[in-house]
Amino acid sequence: MKRRSPQDEIADNGPLQALAEALAALSDAGDVRAFLEDLCTPAELEAMADRWRVVPLLLKGVPYREIHDLTQVSVTTIGRVARTLERGAGGYATAVQRQQAATASASH
Repeated sequence: MKRRSPQDEIADNGPLQALAEALAALSDAGDVRAFLEDLCTPAELEAMADRWRVVPLLLKGVPYREIHDLTQVSVTTIGRVARTLERGAGGYATAVQRQQAATASASH
């Protein structure tokens, strides 16, 4: 991973924006999965999937230790996700809301 100062990251968000736009351009879950498999290492995919797995459990108020027992995700990672849910950019919440809306509209 490249070492960048916080100022570098703020000044150069073009690559991250381009990546976000590439993901947004993919409307099919299979296409997104293929893109992620091409983009990320297996370890990176596992780490992201682990984080995503604990989000719904945290939102339900399941205790960290129980989440760990259910998922085998480390308590440290669970805590990190919980902090991001509280103080992050809102991406987890948006994704959960959109996923729930899509599930609700598919069941009607």
